[in-house]
Amino acid sequence: MRILGIDPGYAIVGYGVIETSGGRYRPLEYGAITTAAGADFGLRLEEIYQGMNEILTRLSPQAASVEKLYFTNNKTTGIGVAEARGVILLALAQAGIPLYEYTPMQVKQAVTGYGKALKPQVQEMTRRLLCLEKVPKPDDTADALALAICHGQAAGSPLRRVLLQRGHKPDQVI
Repeated sequence: MRILGIDPGYAIVGYGVIETSGGRYRPLEYGAITTAAGADFGLRLEEIYQGMNEILTRLSPQAASVEKLYFTNNKTTGIGVAEARGVILLALAQAGIPLYEYTPMQVKQAVTGYGKALKPQVQEMTRRLLCLEKVPKPDDTADALALAICHGQAAGSPLRRVLLQRGHKPDQVI
C-alpha cells in the first residue's frame, strides 16, 4: 500500500510517501511545501493546494494520513492551520484518496510504542523504521512520515479488518 502522510500547516506542509508490504516500510519521497511569510494568505493557500495536487498526481497514494486538528492556546495560528488543512482535504477528496486521521498520541503510540513519547523519540524511531541515514528535516517532514507509518500499522491491524467487515466506517476504526 502506498500511503501519504501529511503534517498540515500554512508556512510548512510536511509530506512523506511510503510503501508498506509485509510489515516493512519503504520511503518513496518526502519533503515540504513551503509558503512565504508575509505573502497574501489566499495565495499561500493556493500554493499549498497546487503543491498537494502535484504530489498526488506524481506519487499516486492509495491512502492519506493526516493529523487530527486540535487547538492550543494560540487560536489565530489554529485557524490558519485549519484553513490550510481544508485545502489539503479538498485536494485529497477531489483525487478520490481515502483520508484517515490520527491524534498525536496515536501516532506516538504507533511509532514508538508509547503514546507520550517526546518528539525526538518519534523522529528517531521514524528514521530507524524507514532505514534513513538522518532524521528528515524540517520537523514537519519527519512528522508526516510518522503519520504514514501510523496508518501503515493501523491498516494492517487484524482488529481493523474485523471491524471493517462488521460495517464500521474506515475513519472510525484505527
